[in-house]
Amino acid sequence: MSMRLTPALLQATADALSRLLEPAGPADALLHQYFREQRQLGQRERAFVAETCFGVLRHLLTLRELLGKRSPRRFMLAYLARWGGTSLRDLEPCLRGDEAQWLASLKATSHELSLAARTELPQWLLERMLPALGEEEILALGRALQQPAPMDLRVNLLRARREDVLARLAADGIEARATPYSPAGVRLADRPAINRHPLYLEGAVEVQDEGSQLLGWLTAPHRGEMVVDFCAGAGGKTLVMGALMQSLGRLYAFDVSDKRLAGLKPRLKRSGLSNVHPQRIDSENDAKVKRLAGKIDRVLVDAPCSGFGTLRRNPDFKIRQTPQSVAELSAKQAAILEGAARLPKPGGRLVYATCSFLPEENESVVEGFLARHPDYRLLDCAALLAEQKIPLDTGRYLRLLPHRHGCDGFFAAALERSQ
Repeated sequence: MSMRLTPALLQATADALSRLLEPAGPADALLHQYFREQRQLGQRERAFVAETCFGVLRHLLTLRELLGKRSPRRFMLAYLARWGGTSLRDLEPCLRGDEAQWLASLKATSHELSLAARTELPQWLLERMLPALGEEEILALGRALQQPAPMDLRVNLLRARREDVLARLAADGIEARATPYSPAGVRLADRPAINRHPLYLEGAVEVQDEGSQLLGWLTAPHRGEMVVDFCAGAGGKTLVMGALMQSLGRLYAFDVSDKRLAGLKPRLKRSGLSNVHPQRIDSENDAKVKRLAGKIDRVLVDAPCSGFGTLRRNPDFKIRQTPQSVAELSAKQAAILEGAARLPKPGGRLVYATCSFLPEENESVVEGFLARHPDYRLLDCAALLAEQKIPLDTGRYLRLLPHRHGCDGFFAAALERSQ
């Protein structure tokens, strides 16, 4: 990392890390709170703290296996020396006591790591994923999840063409290329402050992972239709669908959180869309949902999930989620899908999606739903994407894996109501 290390900077990093290792909430929110308290830290110092803390979280199972129960400071130093590109010579002026000797011996030690440490996936999670993927695939996936995610943009096709956005970025010295699958996706080589760029401020681009973008194309809403984004959150997928509808028709963005929907408002304003209607609902059984029963052409359910498909961005999920929390999520997912299934009209499409790899959040939820609902049938996701001229075939279900597809991990099933 190209900045001078100081004892104060390392202490600030260790202090921040101590909060993230005893998670009382999402790592990014805890780090944001820490920075609010430490106003003396400049932008470059904050970037170092954040990068180092998230680096430790990405390699936490390896660090725990190598070091046992150690202080956040020791985890931080071991990460910097092993993965952070920091030499012992650079670290030495900031070290205390026997830390220099300890780090030198650590670098000289070879250790046969367990599969859990090599993949950086908890043992209970490995046991659930191995039957479907196998050890070789799990290792490739684990290595991919240990890398920081690239920054993907989605071009707002109502306001710009992808080739024009790529040309503008190149002219501004920002290296970028088209994503392989999403017709509106752009992948940046670095992580510039894109939220200050005119393309972003004018609503021509949004920050959005390519896998997330593809869910909009799988749902495939048309101009003039009635469409529902059932778990809209801050509305990334809502904006994809609104653009595909060319701002014609009616698009409801439902969510149980006012705070998440508030995040949609500035994005919606920049997008230029006029057909989006954000609405807070109390639950999947809200009266607003019941009033639309049997009237909707397309419904997207991006269900609350474990988030394991986003471990590149949220490495703390592997210590925050447990078998019990996943079981609770599976029950919630089934209930949400039941509520959303009231909405489509005959011939309407219902897309169920998660950013998880786990069968109990994915195939099991869909298969249980289909067993209870003979009025729904499973569609072929590969065929639906081919209709959109998207060359992506992962079978009847959409399964996106970071090491294969370069985006976050996603699962999706497309269902059609027959009567």
